[in-house]
Amino acid sequence: MISTKDFRNGLKVEIDGKPYEIVEFQHFKPGKGGAFVRTKLKNMLNGRVVDQTFRSGEKVEKPDMASKDMQYLYKDGDAFVLMDLESYEQMHVSSDVIGTAGGFLKEGETNKALLYNGEVIGMELPASVVLTVAQTDPGVQGDRVSNATKPATLETGLVINVPLFINEEDKIKVDTRSGEYLSREK
Repeated sequence: MISTKDFRNGLKVEIDGKPYEIVEFQHFKPGKGGAFVRTKLKNMLNGRVVDQTFRSGEKVEKPDMASKDMQYLYKDGDAFVLMDLESYEQMHVSSDVIGTAGGFLKEGETNKALLYNGEVIGMELPASVVLTVAQTDPGVQGDRVSNATKPATLETGLVINVPLFINEEDKIKVDTRSGEYLSREK
């Protein structure tokens, strides 16, 4: 059980049998009456954000969640095929479950999968990943407007905006939280 005094951003809780992540919380102590905590909770199964108020000292369940190393093997239609590195069991996970993280997964790479009651509900990615540019238009000589960008398709199929000096086969660092170009890698 988790008490409201232990709430923090990113904490995972279970309410009415569903896993939620605390996005935002704020303690209130009105002059009259008991203290309470207002929270914004993100449903980890469908992504919806809800507001909920708890009395101070109220307890909520801790969800049955685990983080497990899994290797991304390949994409099979609309599903991602992941392999458990301990049992070598393969799982087909819908692209709806993987979400935007699918654009940062490279075949053969190992990442942490978030499991709820034994089912994959998402991927935990590092803050940034290095990907190769598969296709982009060449930069035109003399076109040096500051902060100008062009679209580039990465090896995973993700399309992001990159500076004009980036060419095909360049390795670039991409922020996994925002999907933005960070730097060129050697």
